[in-house]
Amino acid sequence: MFASVFRRVWHLVITPYLPDPAEAGFMSRAQTREDQRAVVTAAVLGGTESRRLFGVDLARRGIQPVFLRIANRSDESLRLQMVGIDPRYFTPLEAAAAAHFSIVRRLSGFGLLGWLFLPLLLLVPFKLVTAHRANRRMDDLFRQRGFRLAPIPAGATAEGFVFTTLDLGTKAVRVRLVPAGDIREAIARLGGRDDAEISSQAAAPEPRVDFVFMIPVPGIAADYMQHDFESLVPPGTVEPVALAALDGRLEAMPPATTNRSGSRLGDPINLVVIGDFEMLLAAFVARWDESETITLATCWKTVRAFLLGSDYRYSPVSALHLFGRPQDIALQRTRGSVNDRIHLRLWLTRLAFRDQPVWVGQVSRDIGVRFTTKAWNLTTHRIDPDVDESRDYVIEDLVLAGRATAAGYVGGVGAAARTAPRRNLTGDSYVTDGRRAVIVLAPARTG
Repeated sequence: MFASVFRRVWHLVITPYLPDPAEAGFMSRAQTREDQRAVVTAAVLGGTESRRLFGVDLARRGIQPVFLRIANRSDESLRLQMVGIDPRYFTPLEAAAAAHFSIVRRLSGFGLLGWLFLPLLLLVPFKLVTAHRANRRMDDLFRQRGFRLAPIPAGATAEGFVFTTLDLGTKAVRVRLVPAGDIREAIARLGGRDDAEISSQAAAPEPRVDFVFMIPVPGIAADYMQHDFESLVPPGTVEPVALAALDGRLEAMPPATTNRSGSRLGDPINLVVIGDFEMLLAAFVARWDESETITLATCWKTVRAFLLGSDYRYSPVSALHLFGRPQDIALQRTRGSVNDRIHLRLWLTRLAFRDQPVWVGQVSRDIGVRFTTKAWNLTTHRIDPDVDESRDYVIEDLVLAGRATAAGYVGGVGAAARTAPRRNLTGDSYVTDGRRAVIVLAPARTG
């Protein structure tokens, strides 16, 4: 106790700034992509790693450094589209400023205890001087290690950190490189064509390098990490399905989720996704959040978010059952509060279409909380009865993101009109046209 108080008082007097520029543990998770024009290496820092490397707790401020190394193999300059990685990225000095040491912040951290050390306020000028020096060193480090947003000349290599908003679990990092010639080179490519030809040429997509990295980040234990998909569906049990038989096989899937024993039906199975696990992660994780496993710690975080009406992006999702097991993957999109989320659950089936796994799922939108005697905690999320809206939202999301090569519908649970709604396991009513959305994922982004 005394040592802790003494340490805080000592930090009140001086400002120690002790970054470790040699920290490189994050590189063990680095991934590399290449083509004839560029070689790109990307890695994402966890909270502990960024604190060691930069000497301050960036994760607490919602900032996450992403390391990039880009080797330009082409014969022209290339430019990194930083907003493609994160439209809300921080510049190096902006990230440093968010983490600057502040004497006011230090004093407020003591609360009423600070009055006991009122005589130490005489040392405030010394504190201000050391804090100013520490902040200046911090600025220098962030500036030196930041990725410089400038053209990368032909044959050259650039590297550094892009300061992005914080993500845990799996982070999608999209690296897009485009030609970065000057205006004379751009006009020369158009040549002497007339205005109509020039407008047509300008509207065409420019040649580019486009890589998407799906990088694991320490910090949460996503629920799917506890599954071995090859054990759930051994390769020898996979059944190929031809196009002519696809509709029938998808319509023959179970109509709805069940309770653990399979004795009662719950929410409708209203979604089919075709694509391997890596494609699925690449399609969803950039815009949806993973769900943590249910533990005492994650339950407490969920309760705290519920009581405070705050956001908990990775809140655990309750188990629904299909094929005798709970969901294999749970994803969600929060909207400012843990009480307002779109839930998506997926199960791997034994079917394969054109060598790609077939997943079936359930998606619904939480619009509030209500009392129930059918849950251990006497509360449950209230879903929007129009479950078709949530189903169609997934189609729109993936199509607009360039992650779907085809989308359509097959039969499913069967229609339920507003005059005769069905109910899920917790008693919420839902209405539907009874169809399932079918989405064939794109192996790479199409736009």
